[in-house]
This record gives sequence, structure tokens and C-alpha cells, in this order.
Amino acid sequence: MRISRSRFINDSFGQGIDSQGAALATGSVNIAFRAQLVVPEQRQLYDYWLSRAAKGALPGRSDINPADIPRLLPYISLIDVSDRLEASRIRLAGTRLRDVFDREITGLMIDDLDLGPKRDYWMTAYRHTAVDGKPTQGIVRGPRVNKEHLVQYWIRLPLAAASGSGIRMILGLDYFLSGLEDEQRQASAG
Repeated sequence: MRISRSRFINDSFGQGIDSQGAALATGSVNIAFRAQLVVPEQRQLYDYWLSRAAKGALPGRSDINPADIPRLLPYISLIDVSDRLEASRIRLAGTRLRDVFDREITGLMIDDLDLGPKRDYWMTAYRHTAVDGKPTQGIVRGPRVNKEHLVQYWIRLPLAAASGSGIRMILGLDYFLSGLEDEQRQASAG
């Protein structure tokens, strides 16, 4: 599969974690994944998610309190994972997501989103998180049809089922910059 003008990192935890939510990788694996996160908002959510993991287990929904990360709320999403991934339902979507999708997406299924030619890209990302139990992150230019002027920095984090077996939810963050803002960010970083 060829994805133009997109970056997708899908091998975030090469070991120590599987779809059963067995254990959360530690040490250099987490450092390497964190180093790939471009914007501070991605790192803040990732650090929070790691801090909520008890003794190496994946955090569950009950471990996540949105009040702990108020600055990130406009960019946050929670997705209930379904056996048929396309039928996974967006339980919560921040206001910035509503702005980008030009409608409220809370309550919709992934299949209901207008992902255009990036649909396969997103389904691969969701699959790595929901099925493989791995955090994923990336950068997409033009996150959807008629939004080509935006650059999307995203991260998807698995949340374990209450039983500890399998992934029940995905915690996501989607941070958007205009193409001009992105160029300015890159220039100041370089």
C-alpha cells in the first residue's frame, strides 16, 4: 500500500505487548516511540497514558480521567472497539474534530467518517491499535476531503478491556496545524 504525503509509524512496541494486553513495554522501547512524537500534545497524551498503566499492564478506560488533561480535550477521541473494526463507534470526539469533519462525529462509526482516499491508511492505524494492542502515531497532510490545507499530527493508544484481555477502546489525539503553521514549526525546530 502506497500512501502519499503521509507518515505512518506502526511498530511502536516491538515486544512486551499483544492483543491480550499482556504487558506494557518499558525502557528504551517507550523512549524510541516517544522520540517519534512531533508535537508536544502527542507527547503529553502519551506520557499521561503511560502514567496510568499499572505495573506494566495496559491502562483501561477507568484509568483515564479527561479532567487530568483539560488542555487536550478539544483534540481527544475515545473509540469503542467492535469485532468488526469499521463498526467501532466514536464515543467521544473533541470540538476540534467536529471543526475538521464539519459535523459532530460523536456517536458515528468509523465507517461513517469521510476519510476519502486515506481510508486504508486509517484502517491500518486502527487495526494496529485495536487488534495488535500497539500505540500508533503519524502525520497526515490533508486529513480528509476539502481539508488539504491542514497537517494532522495524531496518536492512537489502546485501552484494555476491564477483564485485562483484549482492547476495548482506543484513546486518540488529533492535533491540526495549517500548512503554513507546520512550515513555521519545522523552520523553528530546524
